[in-house]
Amino acid sequence: MKEVGIDISHHKPKSVGMYLGEVWDYVITVCDDAYETCPFFSGKVKHRIHLGFKDPAKIQGTEEFILSEFRKIRDSIKKEFMTLYQNVLSQNET
Repeated sequence: MKEVGIDISHHKPKSVGMYLGEVWDYVITVCDDAYETCPFFSGKVKHRIHLGFKDPAKIQGTEEFILSEFRKIRDSIKKEFMTLYQNVLSQNET
């Protein structure tokens, strides 16, 4: 992410349980593996959207190949999210 100017080095994983009492307009999942195996987010959600991508952590091969796949998936997520935002989410802003 640093390659594209986004610093996530200070981010830490959080339990989804801490968000269950909140109301969300959207919950967007991006990892097919997580979509299939992770617990369902049972919080108050108006819209659930899944944009499916391979889990790059499961890719095997040379370091160069793995890095190139991470980059492809990162860029694909950005492209799909921007399309989703332009076609759906921005239309629902209040």
